[in-house]
Amino acid sequence: MRVSIYEARNNFSSLVKLAEEGEVVELTRYDKPVAVIMSYDDYQEKRQNQPSLLDKLSELKKEFSDVVDDKGFNITPSRECPDYSKDPWA
Repeated sequence: MRVSIYEARNNFSSLVKLAEEGEVVELTRYDKPVAVIMSYDDYQEKRQNQPSLLDKLSELKKEFSDVVDDKGFNITPSRECPDYSKDPWA
């Protein structure tokens, strides 16, 4: 179901009831989808099926291990970006 935000504001409780029954309600602004109302159970199910950010990062690191090497970076501060926590007059 697709509803404008204006209509949703006037019928919010009925839209929530529809979402509880399993209907997914798209909220639109100027006919562009901007949000979704869905049941909490559906939300939890989708959330559990998504890998965490750390899982995604480790997958990317494995995939691009031949290109990306995170060892050997020179992280010594330079005069262009001094570390003011040590010497404010540097």
